[in-house]
Amino acid sequence: MDRAYQVLRQNKVEQASSGPQRLPDWNKNAGGIKAFYFKDPDEHPVEILEFPEGKGDPKWHRGPDRLFLGIDHTAIAVSDTDTSLKFYRDLLGLRVAGESENYGTEQEHLNNVFGAHLRITALRAPTGPGIELLEYLNPRDGRPFPVDEHANDIIHRETILITPDADAAASQLNAARVKFVSSGVVANHMQMLDFSKAFLVRDPDGHAIEIAAQ
Repeated sequence: MDRAYQVLRQNKVEQASSGPQRLPDWNKNAGGIKAFYFKDPDEHPVEILEFPEGKGDPKWHRGPDRLFLGIDHTAIAVSDTDTSLKFYRDLLGLRVAGESENYGTEQEHLNNVFGAHLRITALRAPTGPGIELLEYLNPRDGRPFPVDEHANDIIHRETILITPDADAAASQLNAARVKFVSSGVVANHMQMLDFSKAFLVRDPDGHAIEIAAQ
């Protein structure tokens, strides 16, 4: 983490955390993890992590001798974890891989939010990066996702999940009355794109989720 932070400082990235934070040992599931938030050129938040032995995917401990090893997960703020689990776990089939409740001075400095107290739920598919749900138990004054957000807005981000059958997935989500962004399943006839069919929906908080078949 110290070397990574030095590289980021040398390249004058915009800090979102006051500096790297080591989560306290009393936090059984997150203790010892070092983390730091910064922003990309379009103001999207990015986090770097250093996992201690026994935490995180084993590949982050036996990887090649590089400073930045890869993507572990994406994280989204949610208004209610249980509601989001009905979407991500029950509808999309992701499994809960871990949970923690984070608060204290280190979390305040990490998120740059005074009094930050989070319920964190890590979700995983069989392969690929995970999705982490961040529910702020305190403070509860976070702004909702803009209802007029569009795919060509700079604020737009989407998480892509792979399915073996886009049509079946669309039927299941439609039956559950999930909000669709796409008019339906879109077939791809262009060889340069890496999916055969795909569609875009929104989760309970408005985050864009693309479901794609390769």
